[in-house]
Amino acid sequence: MKTFKHSFCDPFKPNVIELGDVESQEIISRFEQIPWDEIISKMGKAKDSDIHYSPSLEFEDKATKHGITISGVGSTRLEEFYVFYKRPKRVKKFFGLIESDNPDYLTDVTGQTKQEVVEVLNALINGRYDYLDSKIK
Repeated sequence: MKTFKHSFCDPFKPNVIELGDVESQEIISRFEQIPWDEIISKMGKAKDSDIHYSPSLEFEDKATKHGITISGVGSTRLEEFYVFYKRPKRVKKFFGLIESDNPDYLTDVTGQTKQEVVEVLNALINGRYDYLDSKIK
């Protein structure tokens, strides 16, 4: 069983809320427990100065350092999810002449549904990194 660290960005609080460790079998329910519509509806009625960022939930595998961040987006209700995939990756620079390790290589995809997010989280839980690389470019 894998252990992940997780955190939540509450749009109305300036600091990230560290939620500690979570076991892999709890990840999907943690995602589903977030009241995304309620939070985004509240954001639609708030002053811009009261909002620090979009509501976001992050999970990172403590062993592999692969992580997924899910951000709920909408104006008055949840319209879509943005998904970010962070992982260590060897990248090429200067026309492929130089390679270096980037411990926090990040890619993203927008326009995701709740079901697509669940599929991505299952891939993270099961270590299906090839799927994540192809899905989140």
